[in-house]
Amino acid sequence: MKFSLSTFLVFLSFTLFAGKPERPLNELYRPQFHFTPERNWHNDPNGLVYYDGEYHLFYQYNPNGLEWGYMHWGHAVSNDLVHWEHLPIALTPDESSTDKAHCTEFSGCGLVDEKNLTGLQQGPEKTILLFYTSFECGQRLAYSTDRGRTWQKYAKNPIIPFDSLDDARDPKVFWHEKSQQYVMVLYRKPDGNEKAKGISFYTSKNLTDWEFKNHIPGFFECPDLVELPVNRRPDDKRWVLFDGDGSYMIGNFDGERFTPETAKMKGDYGRNYYATQTWSNIPEKDGRVIQIAWMRDGEFPGMPFKGQMTFPCELSLRKYIDGIYLLRKPVQEIELLHEKGNVWENKNLIPGIKQNIVSKVKGDCLHIIADFSIKSSDNFGFMVRTGKKATGTEILYNVKSKTLSCLGASAVVEPIDGKLKLEILLDRSSIEIFANDGKTVMSSCFSPEDGAEDLILYTNGGELLVNKMEIYPLKSIWEPKEK
Repeated sequence: MKFSLSTFLVFLSFTLFAGKPERPLNELYRPQFHFTPERNWHNDPNGLVYYDGEYHLFYQYNPNGLEWGYMHWGHAVSNDLVHWEHLPIALTPDESSTDKAHCTEFSGCGLVDEKNLTGLQQGPEKTILLFYTSFECGQRLAYSTDRGRTWQKYAKNPIIPFDSLDDARDPKVFWHEKSQQYVMVLYRKPDGNEKAKGISFYTSKNLTDWEFKNHIPGFFECPDLVELPVNRRPDDKRWVLFDGDGSYMIGNFDGERFTPETAKMKGDYGRNYYATQTWSNIPEKDGRVIQIAWMRDGEFPGMPFKGQMTFPCELSLRKYIDGIYLLRKPVQEIELLHEKGNVWENKNLIPGIKQNIVSKVKGDCLHIIADFSIKSSDNFGFMVRTGKKATGTEILYNVKSKTLSCLGASAVVEPIDGKLKLEILLDRSSIEIFANDGKTVMSSCFSPEDGAEDLILYTNGGELLVNKMEIYPLKSIWEPKEK
């Protein structure tokens, strides 16, 4: 085969462009410890499943550009929930669709077919199943028999036919032990009734034939249903039913019907939180329920990608005087990214005295864990990503109104015995704040000024006691792991 000079130049330019930079995925607003695709648009997390030492993360993905549409399922794997390896696209639109929406791959879930109920297993590896919505083409099934490296569509799709009235989408499937069957929760709008839109419950013995059981209104998109112990007691459990925006309802579930014990409660008070989902098939010896979400409507000016995930979190239920609440905290694997940090204990801050005890902390990626006694302070907090020309972003607690505020969002946070705990994940384009062990959470995106990497801790109107505070700079997940 002969190559012309122009062909050689095109080949050379492609080679230079495709070559990996010295620090891959290191752009100005590229999150360094939150998941992002290498390029293009992404939204909802999908197909979260653990198998053979790997956490699989699929996600809504447009391979054609930075806007929503032409949905495929992107794919990544991790063995620690922190460092992610990008894999080839897993699912492409059905019926060879090239339309922006028709028969494209909307959201869904993942599951391991432990007992080969589908009969799809071909060798020693168990079959991984992906349940998903093919827009205007019904609820469908795809599967892999090689640890998730290649995917095939189920020959008898759709497993639930398309109904033009009900707007059904976003299936989440799990095994219900007491009733010895699989359950699917599915967003629907029965008979096109806007007032009835919510979550439908289906059951199956074989993962392919599904029977409708009942419906609960008052929810919209991306449902999830998980069981959690209260105060970590195995003899006291509740079910938590999630809405697309992360809000939740606590109650009981008998395999067919959810009976609420609480009103719906807000799950996140930030500006950018949506499409929550939990991992399935987490090993029993681990026992955690681990959740992730899409940081909806985040802006990433000048970046080759659009969108990021929240950091994976562990869920738990805790009983308080006024009822049971969901807690959400970063998974412990965040510590794998800790650089050498600083610790302060029993430091009394007095307003008007220049004593910014964190003045030596610099960085655009930080993990802050702080326990404060409020004492006589009127308000206190942090200024993050400040600099010589940048005022930075404020994380403020107003003692009188008991409100925590950041980036235009706020939430009421009651002190506990005169104390407030804050855990903060600061990345290049997001701030996640977990107050009082994760009872109140705020997840928001931002676009700080380049080079502004200072940190300020302050109090106004009165004294503030830092009982204990730890701050750790965080390593990039895109750099090779240390052995």
